Amino acid sequence: MTTSPSEPVRFDPAAADPRWQAVWDERQSFRADDNSNKPRSYVLEMFPYPSGRIHIGHVRNYTMGDVLARYKRMTGHEVLHPMGWDAFGMPAENAAMEKGVHPGGWTRANIATMKAQLKRLGFALDWSRELATCEPDYYGHEQALFLDLYHAGLVYRKESAVNWDPVDMTVLANEQVIDGRGWRSGALVEKRKLSQWFLKITQFAEELLDGLGELKDWPEKVRLMQENWIGKSQGLRCTFRFVDSKDGIEVFTTRPDTLFGASFVAIAADHPIAQRMAANAPELAAFIEECKQGGTTAAELETAEKKGFYTGLSVEHPLKKAWHLPVYVANFVLMDYGTGAVFGCPAHDQRDLDFARKYDLPVTRVVADGDETSATFRGNEAYTGPGRIVNSEWLDGMSVEEAKADVIARAHHDGWGEGTTVWRLRDWGVSRQRYWGTPIPFIHCESCGVVPVPKSQLPVVLPEDVDFRTPGNPLDRHPTWKHVDCPKCGMAALRETDTLDTFVDSSWYFLRFASQPADKPFDPAVIAQWLPVEQYIGGIEHAILHLLYARFWTRALAHIGLIDVKEPFASLFTQGMVTHETYSRTDPANGQPVFFSPDEVTRGADSAALKADDGPVEIGRVIKMSKSKKNVVDPDDIIAHYGADAVRWFMLSDSPPERDLPWSEAGIEGCARFVQRLWRLFGQYDAAAVAEDKALDRKRDQTVAAVAEDIESLGFNKAVARIYELTSAIDKAAPSASRSAAIRTLLLLAAPMMPHLTEEAWAGIGEGIIADAAWPPVDPALLVEDEVTIAVQVLGKLRDTITVAKGLPREEVEALALASDKVQRALDGKAVKKVIVVPDRLVNLVA
Repeated sequence: MTTSPSEPVRFDPAAADPRWQAVWDERQSFRADDNSNKPRSYVLEMFPYPSGRIHIGHVRNYTMGDVLARYKRMTGHEVLHPMGWDAFGMPAENAAMEKGVHPGGWTRANIATMKAQLKRLGFALDWSRELATCEPDYYGHEQALFLDLYHAGLVYRKESAVNWDPVDMTVLANEQVIDGRGWRSGALVEKRKLSQWFLKITQFAEELLDGLGELKDWPEKVRLMQENWIGKSQGLRCTFRFVDSKDGIEVFTTRPDTLFGASFVAIAADHPIAQRMAANAPELAAFIEECKQGGTTAAELETAEKKGFYTGLSVEHPLKKAWHLPVYVANFVLMDYGTGAVFGCPAHDQRDLDFARKYDLPVTRVVADGDETSATFRGNEAYTGPGRIVNSEWLDGMSVEEAKADVIARAHHDGWGEGTTVWRLRDWGVSRQRYWGTPIPFIHCESCGVVPVPKSQLPVVLPEDVDFRTPGNPLDRHPTWKHVDCPKCGMAALRETDTLDTFVDSSWYFLRFASQPADKPFDPAVIAQWLPVEQYIGGIEHAILHLLYARFWTRALAHIGLIDVKEPFASLFTQGMVTHETYSRTDPANGQPVFFSPDEVTRGADSAALKADDGPVEIGRVIKMSKSKKNVVDPDDIIAHYGADAVRWFMLSDSPPERDLPWSEAGIEGCARFVQRLWRLFGQYDAAAVAEDKALDRKRDQTVAAVAEDIESLGFNKAVARIYELTSAIDKAAPSASRSAAIRTLLLLAAPMMPHLTEEAWAGIGEGIIADAAWPPVDPALLVEDEVTIAVQVLGKLRDTITVAKGLPREEVEALALASDKVQRALDGKAVKKVIVVPDRLVNLVA
């Protein structure tokens, strides 16, 4: 007799999904308990920016975390799996300017929409801990932490060069400067000096670098990217003296071994020497202005045309006083790396070689990797590999490392240089001249200077009555908000009108998720229970900035004694993207492509047409989903058609989770069919069945063990494949107690992935809700294979297979093989001359 629910022909996700979501909400099934005695598991996906709607790419990220969180609950863990919103940022201000809406209203409306979308997917989230970084009850605590860091000497203010958009009247990040112009206004960007707030991340450079070695469960690629970004360089800081002068130019180099190949010295456009000379040299001043229009990142300078301005100055070579090197102002030298000055060795640095060829400067080989040792270097590709030193007097024959050590020792002995370490990492400039961000909690007083806002006056709340019709920061021109009394002397003063970089908001949100007291940012004792995050999931695009800043923020808070954890994320997983082909037509007016979304297009086998006019559209490459290319798929439509579980199953199937997943209608339809197949199979559960099926029992427990291992290692596609295999095995099995036990187990295995379907079926078994069920146990004895399937060949051709006890003696295996009807037919009466037996694998009969 079956004990399944009265079974409809098909599983109805439109009815089941919202019903079970309401049950979970009512029972607060996924609310984490800070007082639990269970082992803890903190699972977290990078929280989203509320841009308007989630797309199917978000769904993959959150589904992976959800499966792991549900599995951890089933294995007896107290699970923290929260969700919130990285809610400050420029898109909200752009919407305010373009649509005449308030950034706060736009952001909160988007949050409501996206939250509803996430709920429709049935994610096991603790919504009681939901936070939005744009709310005062979050950013007020951020202001308090910023002040704590300030009082500990980790926050300071100084003048710094910035990218200034003169039309939008705001500072732009390097990534927002495109071909020297503002990304939104198109105006030529200016380099300006502004007073900016900084966090002393460089104080933790060594710690952050060394800490990477402890992050064994982070992708090697991410660790390498952070290592390169931190950029520890050991080299020589030395002085090239002006001819006939005690003064000179201080240079830092990581290649002192190539000093004999030096042909010029180059200084940054904002180097003090360049600035002094420009005051009386209009042509140099014009060149410096031109440099200001270019990029400021190392990557941009690497690809830009190398340009220089000869200053007329010469310096002495530190090893050969008679050699005089020309001094240039160059557009590829950064003032904030090393000393803002370099010597150029063109034969062994591509940037220097490009510059030397352009300005007809000497190129001398000083490192050789083979027989070619002549001083003349004729190629256009610098040699940057290992080798032996040549054309360098006493250094000749040394390795690169030996020569470096020799030159540094000589510089120290003779007093013209010192071995030193420099870092590519710069202190973190956190000032932004924008409204929609966390107000920086300081006050400027003519008498007292810069004064921190007393913590009793926090949060410093953004004003609501702001006007975006005029370019620039609305806080600067607000009639009342910035006018306050100095907390020290009581005289009239002005608030700081800069707001914090939004990366600050995402550098500690994982702490606030874990602990949310009203009177302080977090409770250290509760943080100690939950942190570090056991599994963090997000895109590779966050490998450097967000992840590095979060690591710094955690270490800084530990440094000042607020927490007792130094690394925020024990394990990091960077998932692949969901991709889709693009559809477009060329606009005859401007020759630019006009993109169309998938729901605007009818797709044929080899072509596509626009539904509006039935005209053809071009099918483009399968690429990352992007709103600008309109190749996004809205999950709401897919859920409405196929149900949440089919969507979740698709996200986990086929592609390894670290690789991209191409979206396809055929794929989601196949997943929907499998949902119905499982529903029919679950309906065959029979509690009264009595017969045993030893092979199915073994398959069941082996699958349980393998799926658990796959989920633990985030190998979701492998887990899916094993569930398919067990489903097929159950389908083929005869009715038995073993078959019903396997169906029950299959329900539990599928529960983290298809929670609505499995809840519906579990209700018919009458054992509470599956969200509270335990992961199925395994019998260790059943994990050991005691039977093997052996191939039986006649004259090398497969004729049959036999299943025998593992390790069966050779004579018994031969007898079973010869007893096979199929083998006897293949022998056709011929005598067997030889029997080859490979134990537990193969029998070959030679007739």
